Amino acid sequence: MFRGIGRFVTGHARAVLVAGALVVIGAGVLGFTTSGALTTSGFGDPSSESWRAQTLIEERFGGHVNALVLITARTGTVDDAAVRKAGSELTARLAADPVLSDVTSYFTTGMPQLRSDDGRQALALGQFAGGFGSNEKTVERLRERYAGDRGAITVHIGGTAAVELDADRQLADDLLLAELIAVPVILLLLVLAFRTIVAATLPLLMAGAAIVCTIAELSVIGSLTDVSIYSINMAVGLGLGLAVDYALLTTSRFREELAAGLDTSAAVVRTVQTAGRTIVFSAVTVAAALAVLLLFPMYFLRSFAYAGIGVVVASAAGAVLVLPAALTVLGPKVNAGRLPWGHRYPLASGSAFWGRLADTAMRRPLLTGVPVVVLLLLAAVPLLRAELGMPDDRVLPAPAHSRVVGDALREHFRTEDGRAIQVVVQGTTTPAAVARHARRISELPGVLRVASSAGTFVRGHGSGPPPAGATLARADNQRLLVAAEPDPSSARARELISAIRALPQPPGTSVAVGGDAALLADSQDAIGDRLPLALALIAITTFILLFLFTGSVLQPLRALAFNVLGLSATLGVLVLIFQEGWLSSVLGFTPWPLNICMLVLMFTIILGLSMDYELFVVSRIKEAHDQGADHHSAVVLGMSRTGRLVSTAAALIAVSLFAFAISGVSFVQMFGIGAGLAVLLDATLIRGVLMPVGMRMLGRHAWWAPAPMRRLHRRIGLRETPDVPVQTAQPRRPVPETVR
Repeated sequence: MFRGIGRFVTGHARAVLVAGALVVIGAGVLGFTTSGALTTSGFGDPSSESWRAQTLIEERFGGHVNALVLITARTGTVDDAAVRKAGSELTARLAADPVLSDVTSYFTTGMPQLRSDDGRQALALGQFAGGFGSNEKTVERLRERYAGDRGAITVHIGGTAAVELDADRQLADDLLLAELIAVPVILLLLVLAFRTIVAATLPLLMAGAAIVCTIAELSVIGSLTDVSIYSINMAVGLGLGLAVDYALLTTSRFREELAAGLDTSAAVVRTVQTAGRTIVFSAVTVAAALAVLLLFPMYFLRSFAYAGIGVVVASAAGAVLVLPAALTVLGPKVNAGRLPWGHRYPLASGSAFWGRLADTAMRRPLLTGVPVVVLLLLAAVPLLRAELGMPDDRVLPAPAHSRVVGDALREHFRTEDGRAIQVVVQGTTTPAAVARHARRISELPGVLRVASSAGTFVRGHGSGPPPAGATLARADNQRLLVAAEPDPSSARARELISAIRALPQPPGTSVAVGGDAALLADSQDAIGDRLPLALALIAITTFILLFLFTGSVLQPLRALAFNVLGLSATLGVLVLIFQEGWLSSVLGFTPWPLNICMLVLMFTIILGLSMDYELFVVSRIKEAHDQGADHHSAVVLGMSRTGRLVSTAAALIAVSLFAFAISGVSFVQMFGIGAGLAVLLDATLIRGVLMPVGMRMLGRHAWWAPAPMRRLHRRIGLRETPDVPVQTAQPRRPVPETVR
């Protein structure tokens, strides 16, 4: 199959290049519409009770309090005459603004919860409704009209929509900066790896094409369904990583075949036959891991499946079709622009270091393998105390408008209404029934007060009228605002949500509990319910693909075990960094429980990338084994042939991922650092040490499979005969016995 692809490409090289260029140009035009089709939310389960509560609040009550206007006295307190005058005028202007409704302010109501503890700040609250795009424009309009220094006061505008706007703007800046950092570094590493200018530029061209095509794909899908804007980070990070890795493997194998004496056409065919096969298997493995994200109902996770599968397909297609066509046209000119030292240590040549490392690991498995396993297990220990959370304004840098408002609410105000638990009662009921239900909720541990249309209740007792300006009653619908003491991400908040849902409902009604705490609880349930199936599908598909690739039933088990070990170590380090704040002062983020959706995402991506390097190495080991090398020699030869390639590829993809450490959004930082660290661990400790140790432990059974499965592999296994006769300029060199 792959020989046929190679022959087609060499026979129609220029046509393939023209077709590829037209596809990229069309994708580039389509990609200009992408950002307007994407959103920054998507962390909730649309089928959950909390999502239903949120929908009811939007439809029946005009939305949450999503405009939080923080008013700070430039001098004195908010009760000074000049500040009160400026605050009252601002409130009047806000109330008259057609985009806002239900505007409430300290300056018009005197409510103590709208005044900060130190008296220097006050709040005005309002609501507006709309989709993501219109909400962004609304927040921008409000900031243009009202934010900044306004005489005696300074105004900041926050709230849910403001967080989305700030995150959107921050991501755009982060992506540009990440590319400005990553692309030059990757190009430098490629030049150092290939020692020629022409060969070094090819992987970057393939990466650019893959990114453009994936962004266009997201634009199309975003016009049909909800897609998270954070998926663009996936397109850029994985595009720079996988496309460069695949192009690196293709180009290095082509140069190796040229050096072995094949002419250009034969070298391209042989490259597609060997490296192309590895790339396709790798792409299918990575895509299969990412596809399980479609099982989860949060469109944040589904969006990364769209982006990840798209970039994998684009990268593989470029490496197997477009790049071989370019190599056919270039021929020996791929080595043009050779650096002065370029004749030494070509990337595809045997590496004495990696050969010796593999040889040592196989000869002394306990001495080399046990310390590595212990180190990875120790790194994984913090994972036992991981806490899960959902993102809020604290994922943004401190100067962001919405972060300033959020910090002020948490530190200086006694109100919890901005993160209150929302209880929606559907159905006709009486004020007495509403009061009774609100009183029961107020008696629960952790509840500070409950505001309802029937009054405000504290610990089972009425404490006054409902809040002025709050929309708490509509025809056949009631809304209760539950101010709670526990942080929404805490286990206590989850217990409180369960307790509220367990209370008897008012007769003839149905109750839906929402808010941040309920959203997190429902998201945890949705992920927890589907996670076992996702893990099982990843394990099964990985096993099947590696079996088809190797013909062994033990190789997939070894690979899965080592990859899970590396993944656990990576996640343990992330707990130390992002939850416990070990590098918070350096990276500039606020320590916070780990984003539950991001953990699931990283799990699938890291497993996929780990299998990527697994296939790079095992393909050369299997090739040497099939050509007659004994087990020990095959492993050492395969490691020596791929060690420099894998370490270079890992360094390149790590650069593209680590570039996101400069992001101002903390969970994007976590994605970049976590995935980059996992790649480096896999390419060094796992691939360099544990893989040869595992091969030594398997010994002569390394390629074993039961007889029925051997027959199955002979029938359906996708493999190429290693010694396919091809037209050569001179005979191929014999395969060396080993590299020591």
